[in-house]
Amino acid sequence: MSKREAFSEAACKENVEDFLRFIRLHKDKTEPFDVEEVLQEMPSGQRQSLWRKLASLLQDVLQELPPDRWEEETESAADPKPAMAVLDGVTLVATLSVKVLQDGDAYSALVEIAHRLQDVLASLPVSETPLQLRLHALCEAWWKKDLPEKERFGRTAFLVSLQKSFILKKPGVEIQRVWSLHDVLPSLDYSSEDNKQIVDALLQSFHRPTSVRSDDGKRFLVFLFSWKVDFIGIIHRTIKNQLVFYSKSITAHIMEIYFRAWRKASGEFQERIESSCVQDLMQNAIFLYRSSPVHAKVRQIVCYFHTRKGCRQVDKMLHNLYKPILWKALSAPNFEVRANATFLFTDAFPLHDPDQNAKNIDEAVQKQLDTAMGLLDDPHPTVRSNATLGVCKILAKCWELLPPAIIADFLKKLVVELAADSSSPDVRCSVFKCLTIVLDNTLSHPILEQLLPTLKYSLHDNSEKVRTAFLDMLIKVKAMRAAKFWDVCKMDHLLARLAIDSHCVCRRIVDLLFKSFFPVSESEREWCCRCITLIQMSPGAARKFYQHAHKHTAPTNIIKLMLAIRRVLNRCIQSEGDRDANEGGKESGAAEPLLGKDTALVSRLLEVVVILWRSVEKALRQNQEALKYTLAKFGNVLAKYFQAFEDDQCTAALVQLASLMPPAAVPTFSCGVLSRLRRMEAGSAPVQYNQLLDCMCSWGQASNVVELVTDWLAEALPKQRDKPTARRRVRIQETAEAKPDVALVYLEYLLSHRSAREKVLDLGERPLKQLHAVLGSWRSVLLTRLGCSTADPKLPGEGTALGVFVFHGRLSAHLQHRSSEGREYLLSLEHVAAWLAERVLPLLTKHPNGNEEEEEEEEEEGRPEKPRPLAAQITESFLTVCRDVLLVGLADGEFKGQILHLCSLILLSEAGYRCIPAVLPVLKEVVDGCAPEDDDEEDPNAVLLGVVANIFQKIIELLARCVRKGPAEGKRLSRAAVPSLAHFLQAAQMRDSAPLRGIFSTLFAVVIVEKGHLLQKIAQPAEAIAPESVEDMPPLSSVLLSVILKSPPVTRAFLKEVGSSLDSGAIGSLYELAAILHVLSVVTHAGKAEVKHAAASVQQRLHTHAVSSSEDGDVQRAIYESSVKTLNQILDL
Repeated sequence: MSKREAFSEAACKENVEDFLRFIRLHKDKTEPFDVEEVLQEMPSGQRQSLWRKLASLLQDVLQELPPDRWEEETESAADPKPAMAVLDGVTLVATLSVKVLQDGDAYSALVEIAHRLQDVLASLPVSETPLQLRLHALCEAWWKKDLPEKERFGRTAFLVSLQKSFILKKPGVEIQRVWSLHDVLPSLDYSSEDNKQIVDALLQSFHRPTSVRSDDGKRFLVFLFSWKVDFIGIIHRTIKNQLVFYSKSITAHIMEIYFRAWRKASGEFQERIESSCVQDLMQNAIFLYRSSPVHAKVRQIVCYFHTRKGCRQVDKMLHNLYKPILWKALSAPNFEVRANATFLFTDAFPLHDPDQNAKNIDEAVQKQLDTAMGLLDDPHPTVRSNATLGVCKILAKCWELLPPAIIADFLKKLVVELAADSSSPDVRCSVFKCLTIVLDNTLSHPILEQLLPTLKYSLHDNSEKVRTAFLDMLIKVKAMRAAKFWDVCKMDHLLARLAIDSHCVCRRIVDLLFKSFFPVSESEREWCCRCITLIQMSPGAARKFYQHAHKHTAPTNIIKLMLAIRRVLNRCIQSEGDRDANEGGKESGAAEPLLGKDTALVSRLLEVVVILWRSVEKALRQNQEALKYTLAKFGNVLAKYFQAFEDDQCTAALVQLASLMPPAAVPTFSCGVLSRLRRMEAGSAPVQYNQLLDCMCSWGQASNVVELVTDWLAEALPKQRDKPTARRRVRIQETAEAKPDVALVYLEYLLSHRSAREKVLDLGERPLKQLHAVLGSWRSVLLTRLGCSTADPKLPGEGTALGVFVFHGRLSAHLQHRSSEGREYLLSLEHVAAWLAERVLPLLTKHPNGNEEEEEEEEEEGRPEKPRPLAAQITESFLTVCRDVLLVGLADGEFKGQILHLCSLILLSEAGYRCIPAVLPVLKEVVDGCAPEDDDEEDPNAVLLGVVANIFQKIIELLARCVRKGPAEGKRLSRAAVPSLAHFLQAAQMRDSAPLRGIFSTLFAVVIVEKGHLLQKIAQPAEAIAPESVEDMPPLSSVLLSVILKSPPVTRAFLKEVGSSLDSGAIGSLYELAAILHVLSVVTHAGKAEVKHAAASVQQRLHTHAVSSSEDGDVQRAIYESSVKTLNQILDL
């Protein structure tokens, strides 16, 4: 039996295993059996017989196991795998049969098979993906073979391919297949419910970046615009809704799709694209707010059509579509509409109808030029800025076509008027940014060469962005060789600005001047001469120039310049035996410039060497050979420099240079640095010791400085001179007294400068613990000072003791930050807090010397305030340290709780109210560092915030009491608390946590009580008038409201509390309602909606006092009438 006959006999239910065996042989690449060859060799009748048998087999299989039972999971359920195998085999044979189908074949049985297989496609489980692919291939082959009912099969193949293109990670092949099947669409009705799934999938294609980016995907999306006329609007709405999610690159593909769709369309389709899509985008580009997230993308799409100008069809389309909307928008009342229209108008310039004659076109263009000139005079700076950009684009693009008079008028308008527009730095900035566009056209260079020098003073504009734009323009002038930049702006102006300006400005000036003062192509001697010239012209500019020089040349050139300067300096100290100078002369190849006795110039050159060395320090570390060479060269002469250049400025620069070298390279100098630090006297200028400390730290000898500081502070402690606290490593040969003041300035420098602080903190635990212990011991000095009524000359000064106390806290914070685990140093701070509460707060009294009457007289007479009591200074200093610990996130919940407890104790002490300005920053940092879980009252953070709210309430009570009992002191204290109070309220408002809402209740209550109390004291009806400003409110209310009104969010939170208090019904008296109206009258500008809501609530309660007020006397009647008047004014806003 032949293969054909055997295969035909196997296609039945009885021989299904043989059929499946043949299918497996076909799939096995090592076997010669091929179903397609067998089908081709079969005669027509045998193929028809095979198809009939397969149709019967397929029917039997589907009857035994219908599709609705394929995914049953019961124990009695039949295994669907055999049925799936049969389906797979039948699908394979059917697909290959379609390929070998010949004219004259009767394939009704094959049609029956195809229909049955298509019906089961939707019922296949997900696990049968290979079978789905075969069914998909069958439908596609049926469509391409143009067989009967191809639309049905084509629709299925198209939908499956489209859906697969959405889910595959690499859908390129499926997108190609979708494009190959796009001819299926014309036979479908998009408005039919049966095709809704396809329509949704088509629209989803515009959401898929892979479809939008690929070439076949673009062809398909462009084709969709020509499917149905009414479908164009649906596509456009889909794209607009999705536009906010498109990236800039995807938007670029979308704009290409729009343009290609318009260009390929014709007749009704093109008209619909123009009216529904392009013109709609134009209107959106004009009328959208500039802050809209889609405005830039809409403008990007519209501007793509502008870039295709020059084609007759595009020019006509732009002219027709813009005509009804653009010219009206250019004169619209809204400045944003005018600005958007200005941008589009100038970007699309010139707009004309190519069908008109030349005369009409010229008149239209001239009218547009006049319009552009008028836009440069628009009253709003945004419009003028856009007009400046547009005019410069027009000049760059159409220079050859414009009359010289018009060009001159435009440039004079820009350079003479708008570049000096005093009303807007944005306009001035736009002029310089946009002139670079004009410079791209070389024909503009002659006239700009004459006009640009008039802009030279723009380098000194008070706006940094204007100066930056001006320099960018100069750099463009230099690059284009349009003019000599020093003719536009003189060199002395550039150097003066370089010496004092910000980093971004200086960077551009150095870019401009680099080749002038560092000509890399010239000799090293020339570099040195230029360097000296620059220093003589402006020492400050020279410093800035060489700080940025390494960004413009290789490190090798920087090192060469350093060595060239060294040779120049060597000539200043040249002697008969100085071979190095002679060597330098040989290296230079020519005589070096002589400096004479100009010590100022020598010091500047040394500073330049230091600056250059620091700029290439990293590169030197990476090249050990160059580092050794440089160190050897400078190490040989540094000692001679110290001897020859004894001027203070030279010495300072030499010390900095020595700090960049290892101590072994400068042995003479390095051996004496510590001795110089020991001999330093209190009151010395920082420049005398700062650089020495830098040297010690950079040499890895910070431990010697820390030990010196520790020894001095330990020796200065009373009654502890015979009890050394640390083992000495620094041996002092001569007898010297302790210098705690000098130790403090050293410690200040070491902990305040990052590089020095890192070196100190890297010393390890032992020396720093010793220093920490000594610093903590000074609390005994503070206690002694607190208990002394007269100054004891044997004790260290108050300022010194207080400074040591502060540094103990700061060092604790640094050590806790470096500590990998534990809270040892936080515990140390908690012990200090306990010490302060036990020993210092009892001494924090209102009148420490008992001179209450004298103090009150001083307040009344306005005499200068005496120094604050030491107890208050100690308390405030410690609170400042705690605030910093909280600020940098070192505090845990226990520490926060301890510090809040201390704040409560401070406020409860006799004169604790004076520390309110120091307590508020601590509360603010606690609020910033606590994020409680929603609706969890037992959360530790929520508990801490509740404590903060209680402390704040106590603060407000103390302020109110202080203002009431001592108005002068209360007013002074309230003003001192304003900055920290403002920051605290902003933090509380941002956190918006339930425990903190009582803060605004407290503020509202104190304002209403104070104002209500004042209203009750009114004796004359004429006094019952509403305040006009915050200053007219009572003292404390005035301060609190001024703080609240500084921040709109805080103001809204306060007004929200006003509204909720009124809604609760807790307020009902006439005086309270009048007080609320007085508050609302001074905050009306802050939030009209909230103010009106509160006023409406007051109105509901105020009418109940109308009768009683007329019966209770003139004052209450006056208050009621004034309240009604104020209420009406608020409601009429």
